[in-house]
Amino acid sequence: MRRYVLDTQLYIEAARDPEKAEALAKFSAAFLPSLLLHAIVVQEILAGAVSKRWRREIERGLVGPFERRGRVVVPGYRAWKRSGEVVADLVARKKISPGGLRRSFMNDVLLAASCRESGLILITRNAGDFELIAKEEPLRFTKPWPTARGAAPPR
Repeated sequence: MRRYVLDTQLYIEAARDPEKAEALAKFSAAFLPSLLLHAIVVQEILAGAVSKRWRREIERGLVGPFERRGRVVVPGYRAWKRSGEVVADLVARKKISPGGLRRSFMNDVLLAASCRESGLILITRNAGDFELIAKEEPLRFTKPWPTARGAAPPR
């Protein structure tokens, strides 16, 4: 069975746009047995939750259900190590500048290495960063929303 992790921006879009929230809800309903939450995504979402009310809502509505079911992915040591190697290789090949690394890109590299380590498919709109990362760390990622036998994509 294919297992999926959603990138942070998909949850952020859903929080801001009712149509995207509906697409996420439809995908989640169809793919729930195959869906996991990544610790990096939790960190990025909570970092943007500047009010206690918003943090409680994230904990109750998103994080808590995955935690209770043991469906949170946490990067292992090999993923951390590999993410450093990938960044170094991209710098050495002059694909990125060592002085211009964004924290979000570093998180993306770790997310990619961790998804590969765990055999997960990442769902993201951020194809640019992940295509670049994939030059050094082959990973499976797709744009929203993949389909499976009999499941229609959200619209």
